[in-house]
Amino acid sequence: MKVVRFANADGYEGVGLLDGNDVLDFGRAFTLLRFTQNLPVDPAVHSIHHMLLAGIFTVESFSAVRQFIQEHNLAEALTVADARLLAPLPRPPRIVALGRNYAAHAAETGAEPPSEPIFFVKASTSVIGPEEPVVCPKDIGRVDHEVELAVIVGKSGRRISREEAPSHIAGYTILNDVTAREMQSRDLSEAKPWFLSKSPDTFGPMGPCITLPDEILEPCELDLSLRVNGETRQESNTRNMIFDVPELIHRLSRYITLEPGDVISTGTPEGIGPVVPGDVMEAEVERIGVLRNPVAAER
Repeated sequence: MKVVRFANADGYEGVGLLDGNDVLDFGRAFTLLRFTQNLPVDPAVHSIHHMLLAGIFTVESFSAVRQFIQEHNLAEALTVADARLLAPLPRPPRIVALGRNYAAHAAETGAEPPSEPIFFVKASTSVIGPEEPVVCPKDIGRVDHEVELAVIVGKSGRRISREEAPSHIAGYTILNDVTAREMQSRDLSEAKPWFLSKSPDTFGPMGPCITLPDEILEPCELDLSLRVNGETRQESNTRNMIFDVPELIHRLSRYITLEPGDVISTGTPEGIGPVVPGDVMEAEVERIGVLRNPVAAER
C-alpha cells in the first residue's frame, strides 16, 4: 500500500491512500470505521507524523481501513477531488543521510568506498513536496541532484539488531538530496561539516508517497534513477548500496535513539550532475513512484 499526505482545492489537508491514480481520504474512512465500532475518534489520523507517534501508522491499520472501504463500496465517496500531493513529512524530526554509500559514486568523487557509514544531518527545513520548486540561492554556485531511497522510522529504538531492524521501518519514500556542490567542496577541503551545503531551504524534495513494508521487503532491491529534462542522469539499484538498510539502522542506533518520523536517506548512486533554473528533475524509485521538481532561481 501507498500512503500520501494531500491537500484539496479548499485547503483541507489529510492522510490518504493511493488507489491507482486516485487519493482516498484515509482520515474520513478511519473515522467512519471507528464510529461503526463504537470507538472514539483519534485526531492523529489526519497527520502522518502524529500517526507515527501514536503507533497507528501500520500496515494493519491501513489494511483494516482499505477492507472497510471495499466492503461498504465507499471508494467513490472518499475519493479526494483535485488532490495535490504534499511532502509526507513536512518537518521530520531528523534527516540522517549517507555519504558515498554506492561504490561507483564514491569513485566518481575521487574517494575510496568507506569502511564505516558516513552519516550526516540534513536540515528538516529543507523539505518540500512533489512539484514544488527547488530554489537556487544567489551566488551559491553549482547545485547537484542526488536521487536516494529514504527510510521512515516507525518505532523508537536503541541498539537495534539487523534482525530487528525491519520491525522499526514504517515505510519508504524518495528523497532528492539536492547539494550545493561548490560549497560542499570548500567545506571538505577545510575539514568542515557538510551540513550547510545540504540544507538550504527547498534542497530536500520528498515524496510522492510512503510505500509500506507490505510492498517492499528487506533486503530491498529497487531500481532507482533520476532524469533532468527527460534525460537519464542516474540509474542503479539499491542492491549496490555498500551498507543496506538493516545495517544502517543497526549502526546508527548503536549511539542514537531512533524515533518515529526520523528519516534515513540511504545515499545516491553514480551520475550526480548540475541543475540550473528552468530544469525539471524526476527522481524515481521502483515501487514508490516519481518525485518531480522544477528548479528555479532565487528572486
